[in-house]
Amino acid sequence: MQEVRVRFAPSPTGYLHIGGLRTALYNYLFAKGHNGKFILRIEDTDRTRYVEGAIENLVDSLHWAGIKYDEGVFVEDGKLVQRGEYGPYIQSERLDIYRRYVDELIEKGYAYYCFCTKERLDKVREEQKIKGLIPRYDGLCRSLSLEEAKERIANGEEYVVRLKLPPNKDITFTDLVRGEITINTDDLDDQVLLKSDGFPTYHMAVVVDDHLMGITHIVRGEEWLPSTPKHVYLYEAFGWEKPTYVHLPTVLNKDRKKLSKRHGDVSVEDFRKKGYLPEGLVNYLALVGWAPESNKEILTMEELIEEFSFERVSKTGGIFDKEKLDWVNGHYIRSYDLDKLTEIAIPFLKEAGYIDDNFVEEKYEWLKILVETVREGLSNVSEIVDAVDIFFKDTIEIEDEDALDVLKWEETKPVLKALKEEVENVDEVDQEFAKTVMKKIQKSIGIKGKKLFMPTRVALSGKVHGPELVSVIYLLGKQNILNRIEYIEKNYLN
Repeated sequence: MQEVRVRFAPSPTGYLHIGGLRTALYNYLFAKGHNGKFILRIEDTDRTRYVEGAIENLVDSLHWAGIKYDEGVFVEDGKLVQRGEYGPYIQSERLDIYRRYVDELIEKGYAYYCFCTKERLDKVREEQKIKGLIPRYDGLCRSLSLEEAKERIANGEEYVVRLKLPPNKDITFTDLVRGEITINTDDLDDQVLLKSDGFPTYHMAVVVDDHLMGITHIVRGEEWLPSTPKHVYLYEAFGWEKPTYVHLPTVLNKDRKKLSKRHGDVSVEDFRKKGYLPEGLVNYLALVGWAPESNKEILTMEELIEEFSFERVSKTGGIFDKEKLDWVNGHYIRSYDLDKLTEIAIPFLKEAGYIDDNFVEEKYEWLKILVETVREGLSNVSEIVDAVDIFFKDTIEIEDEDALDVLKWEETKPVLKALKEEVENVDEVDQEFAKTVMKKIQKSIGIKGKKLFMPTRVALSGKVHGPELVSVIYLLGKQNILNRIEYIEKNYLN
C-alpha cells in the first residue's frame, strides 16, 4: 500500500492565518491517522509579496500549536535548515527544476511562449467585459511556431509561458469533500506557467513539487478548487498519476463572510498574544468545518488523530465563533498544568506592571497560588490582568450595589473588627492562618455563614462573588488586609 504523504505549503507573506493553521492541522491529523508523512514546503515564487521573517513565524506557529512535520523547512539556532530527501523545500531554490519541466511542456506542445504586453492584455479583458464575456487570454500567441518564438526570444523580447489547453475537453477529478467534479476547458484560461522574471506561477510549481515529493493527497483551501482542472491537465500532460484532492471549506465569521483582519483577530499570533492555549485553539479549530463521530467537543490531539476523517468535513464554510473558542479554551485553562499556566501568565503580569523579574524569583509559589485562584473565570490568559488587580491595589473602591448593601449589615462592623484583631496578632498571613481564621472569628463573635463571609469578602475584594476566600486572605497578606479594613471603616462604615 502506498504511503500517505501530505504537505502544507504556505506563502511567506505575513503571519500565519487561522485558516492556514486549520489546513495544516487537517493535513497533520490525516497523515498521523494513516501512519503517513507530513511535509512543510514554502511557496515563495511571488516575490512581490514576500515578507522577511514570515517563514520563521510559520515554523514557530506550527511548533507552538503542536503540529509536528516530518520533512521540510525547520528553524535551528535561529537559522533556516531543510531536512528530507525531496528538497529543496523552498520553491525559490528550485527554479532550475521548474524550467526543465516548462521546456518539456513546450517541446511536447502542451505549452507556448506568449509575448503579449500588459497593455494589450488589459485592453483585451476590457473589451471582453464590455461584451459580457468572461475576461481571459484570447490565444493570440497560440499559433506562433516554436522557431518563430525562439527567434523573438533571441532578439530580446520579453515573454511568459502559457499552458495550451485543448478545446472543449472535460476534465474530471474526485474531491474527498465534494465528490466528482467536471469542468470543461472552454471555461478555463490558458494559465501562465512561467512569468517574465523566470519564476514559475503557483500552478506550475505546485504540480511539479507535489509530483516530485510524492504527495498522495493535496489538502488545501477551497479557493484553489477552480484551478484544480488545470493542475489535473498538467498531470496528464506529463504522464503522471494525479493525487487525491481535498478542498476545505473557508473559515467564516459570524456574518458568514471570510474571516479577515477588518473583523478582528485572524492570525495565530493574535491568539497567542491574548493568551489562548495551543491545546484550546487547536481543539476548537478542528471543529470549525468538521464534526467527530463521537460528537465530543473536548478532544486531545491524540483523540483528534484517532477520530479525524475527510468524510465528516463540511462542504460549507465553518463559522469561527469566538464565544465557543473561549468556552473550549477556558476548559483547558482550568485543567492545565499549574506551572505551565503560571509561566504563560507571567509575561502578562509583567506587562501590566504588577511584577518584575525579582518578584518572580522571590515569590514564585505565591504567583502559582494567584494563578490557581483566578483561573476558574478565565477564557484566555490575558484576562488574568483584570482578574488579579484586587491583589495589587492598595485600596479598592466599592461600586457594586450588592456589595454596598452588605456593608450596611449590622454584622459587618464586628466581623471586620474581629478579622483585624486576628491579623494584627500574627507575624504573617500564611496559608494555615488563611484556612483557619474565619472559624476563629465565628467562634469568638458568634456570627456564621453568609453574615460572616460576605462582609469579609466585600471588604477584601470589593465584590460579593469571586475567588475562594481562603486564597484571597493568603494572597493579600497582612498589611494589605489591614489597609483595606481601615479604608472600609473610614470611608464606608461611618
